Amino acid sequence: MASVNKFQKVLVLALDWILYSVGATDNCHVTVTQPGFQEAEHSEHTALLMCAFSAHGCSPSQPQVLWFRVFTNRHEDLCTPECTNRQKFQVSASSENNYWLQINHLTVNDSAIYFCGIAFADSGSPHSKQTGDGTVLTKRERHKTEEFNSMIIISTLLLLYSITVFTILAVHKLKRKLLNRSGNEGQRTENCKIRSGRIIFRAIAQELQKKRFAEHCHQPDHMEDDTVYQNR
Repeated sequence: MASVNKFQKVLVLALDWILYSVGATDNCHVTVTQPGFQEAEHSEHTALLMCAFSAHGCSPSQPQVLWFRVFTNRHEDLCTPECTNRQKFQVSASSENNYWLQINHLTVNDSAIYFCGIAFADSGSPHSKQTGDGTVLTKRERHKTEEFNSMIIISTLLLLYSITVFTILAVHKLKRKLLNRSGNEGQRTENCKIRSGRIIFRAIAQELQKKRFAEHCHQPDHMEDDTVYQNR
């Protein structure tokens, strides 16, 4: 009895192999794995989502790689397999069983659940087309504290710039005033010297004039005395 059961099992395996060889049966089985969660910083503008799969009993041809995402109340087909927006989404292979979805111009609105699907189109097996459990992608918003700090830094830099410009202008204006004042003082000193010279010159001239006048007034007196003496 045991030998009959063993023979039946061998016969079933042989028949399965023959049927598989001629294509009568399809045992293609695909398993898709994705990271459950991925976070992008607010400064990042590109995200890469990984999709890995394993295939057993499938044809050696390359499968179709499908991507779509689900929001709170709707879903969106991204690449099925051609991408609807090639500037925004790109699919590439890093190895034989690993694919990447590249998301460009990443924004907060791209936060969603991204599903990867692998399909062997030439297989009729229900397991030849499978999707992963999805990757939850979130992009951090810029925190208000960071925005406030950035505003403080920008305001401080503008204030320092304004103070520097005002100081330079004030120093330049003060320098011009000092130069003008120095020039005026020099001119005043020169004028004072000229005035002093004129005063001295006038004093000397007046003194000489007084001496001449005195000599002139004194000379007739002597002449009169001599005339009187001679007459006598």
